[in-house]
Amino acid sequence: MAELLYRLGQFSARRARAVVAAWFAVLALAAVAFAVAGGSLATGLTIPGTPTAEVTERLTTEFPEASGGTGTVVFTTDDGAPFTQEQQAALSGLIAEAADLQDVTTVVDPFVTEAERSAQVQQVEQGRTQLEQGREQLAQGQAELDQGRAQAEAAGMLEMVAPELDAQQAAIDEGLLQLEEQALQLEVGAQLLEMSTEIRTVSQDGSAAIATVAFTQTQFEVADETREAVVDTLGAGTVPGVTADVSAEILTGVPEILGVGEAVGVVVAGIVLVVMLGTFVAAGLPILTALIGVGIGALGALSLSGVVEMVSVTPVLGVMLGLAVGIDYTLFIVNRHRRQLLQGYDVEESIGLANGTSGNAVVFAGATVIIALLALNVTGIPFLGLMGTIGAMCVAIAVVIAVTLTPALLALLGRRVLRRRDRAPVAELAPPSVGDVRPMSSLVAVGRVVACVVGLLILAVPALSLRLGLPDGSSEGADSTQYQAYTAVAEKFGPGQNGPLLVVADLPGGLTEPEVLAHQVRIGAALFEQPDVVAVAPIGTSQDGTVAAFQVVPVDGPTSVSTEELVHDLRALSPLDGQIPVAVAGLASGAIDISDKLADALPFYLAVVVGLSMIILIIVFRSIFVPVIATLGFVLSYFAALGGVVAIYQWGWLGAVFGVDNPGPVLSFLPTILVGILFGLAMDYMLFLGSGMREAYAHGAPARLAVVQGVRAGRAVVTAAAIIMISVFGGFIFAHSAMIRPIGFALAFGVLVDAFVVRMVLVPALMHLAAEKAWWLPRWLDRLLPDVDVEGAALERRHPHHEPSTGEVEAGALR
Repeated sequence: MAELLYRLGQFSARRARAVVAAWFAVLALAAVAFAVAGGSLATGLTIPGTPTAEVTERLTTEFPEASGGTGTVVFTTDDGAPFTQEQQAALSGLIAEAADLQDVTTVVDPFVTEAERSAQVQQVEQGRTQLEQGREQLAQGQAELDQGRAQAEAAGMLEMVAPELDAQQAAIDEGLLQLEEQALQLEVGAQLLEMSTEIRTVSQDGSAAIATVAFTQTQFEVADETREAVVDTLGAGTVPGVTADVSAEILTGVPEILGVGEAVGVVVAGIVLVVMLGTFVAAGLPILTALIGVGIGALGALSLSGVVEMVSVTPVLGVMLGLAVGIDYTLFIVNRHRRQLLQGYDVEESIGLANGTSGNAVVFAGATVIIALLALNVTGIPFLGLMGTIGAMCVAIAVVIAVTLTPALLALLGRRVLRRRDRAPVAELAPPSVGDVRPMSSLVAVGRVVACVVGLLILAVPALSLRLGLPDGSSEGADSTQYQAYTAVAEKFGPGQNGPLLVVADLPGGLTEPEVLAHQVRIGAALFEQPDVVAVAPIGTSQDGTVAAFQVVPVDGPTSVSTEELVHDLRALSPLDGQIPVAVAGLASGAIDISDKLADALPFYLAVVVGLSMIILIIVFRSIFVPVIATLGFVLSYFAALGGVVAIYQWGWLGAVFGVDNPGPVLSFLPTILVGILFGLAMDYMLFLGSGMREAYAHGAPARLAVVQGVRAGRAVVTAAAIIMISVFGGFIFAHSAMIRPIGFALAFGVLVDAFVVRMVLVPALMHLAAEKAWWLPRWLDRLLPDVDVEGAALERRHPHHEPSTGEVEAGALR
């Protein structure tokens, strides 16, 4: 591999303009592909086979009225007073207009619905009064009839008037029977009303109203154009004195690919590059190649959105990874090239050697990231596997650009990658002296190990309280309309109104209408009796009367622990009374199912990655001890990063700093995606530091001295690379999307911990304590393992540096 990359580097250097033109052509083709084949991005997450997905799919065919997506628009008066008649009329007009939009089934007018509910309550009260009056009249008639019968019997005329009295008695009995039937129906209606009392469309103080929008498509298939049309119609704010806030179910949008925070991260990375490389030309080269790679990767990914269902966060994740590794991988090659130029290498010779040594390490490091990301497909979760595949594609593009475009650009720049004062014909820079390098003491090593392990375990403690979920309106910024809508509903109607559940029951076939109603009451009562349920309302039944749907409103919001427990409790009721199967769906239920599925997949995927880590590192370092401590270090940094995420985004620590206005469960797929990405990056740093240790040990340095030499040789470039990674990932912490922010923090904090605590402090201390035993490997295994030569030592022996002649020196100085 090293020899191949050496030749590839020289080829790119000799045909620099053609290589640069080829890459820009690829970028243009990616843009054309996006323009031609790009589709829309999904704004929600689905996993086939979950209970919620199965119910939704079934309702699509059996009960389409209950399968469509829904969202809400919350209207509130600016002064907190009840809506005026003029405001109600104006809002009703907008609602009627929205109901005529394409792909919109209906929009519930809150004022009409509330008026109907009030009328139903009044009818029940009137019905009860009329029933009581009817009973009194019949009781009076019965008393008169009994008196007449007694008088007739006393007069001896009973036999004569008996037929007439019997007819009157039959009429009274028929009246009583009808009254009892009416009373039963009335009580059924009263029960349904009582169970749904807390489901209001207008708040009790009259200052807030909820308009529910029902779509013809499922929640995750509603077109962006339809959502935008609803927002334009209902959220335009054209009614004086009324504010309209749109819920996250409608306004969930595609996150920005690059925003202000991300741009700041790139600027910080540029500053680090200038400080390290010394010139703006050299510093701009890694950023340029990374942006080209990101452009190709992002546009290529978006062009696939027309043929595959892609979650909106997927291309952003690709951009995040492409920027970070793209800058770092080019930096490794540029830094090696500059160092060789300062030692007197010819430009073309240095480019080939840098590509064969550092480029070889880049390819191997990139391969570890790619493999870890592709391994996300073993979870069996489609959207997560696609995330891993797109991320791996972006990393692969960054690797290929690093070993082809970077050599071409270096050739065009010549010696201008050096500072002006370093562009002498031959700098004759001697290799750094290591005579004063001494190993750390064993006592210091023990102290570092204890401090690092204890510190990382403390950071990981919050991870024990990890709860998974999906972002909702409460996760958005406090100034967003989604957050305002969520807050208004919670305050005016109760937190549970933000995440109602859909319960579906299978009824026996062949039921009459009264029997269906009786079943609805019985099922509704069983649901209403469950803890943490504040309201139950029947939505309707299927055309054949075999499927009944209910809206169940929990006490707390959709991401609360009580709602999660309620979903499991409701499913545990099936079959109800041993006869009626029930199932649960809805947005809150879907989020819980996705979180459960991802939580179940995480241990297996973590085991796959840990096993993969061991195999790769054994091949690279030809050691058992080094892979073990490197992998255990990754596990520590992973759980420390996860602990930081829980502390900030779930517990709310430092919420004001990180823009967490309403702490909640951690993004459900974050722990899984973090495993793949952080593992790859951790192996990058282990590779660049560990290979230096192994090289020093292989060249005859004592094991403990080799540890110090390896750290000193690689710490500058690894420090710069880690700071760049942290800056790029950190820029996404303040992204607009609630999905992106915790991912950016987890990666930035994970890299910070892994690079500066695990790789630079913990691992060297453990290596020192193990001494020569750190490089032990069974002979039989040594014979089986391939020699990958990541550090390119064999390549340097095959292509030794030769001192340039006077003519070559002068030519080199002019380039």
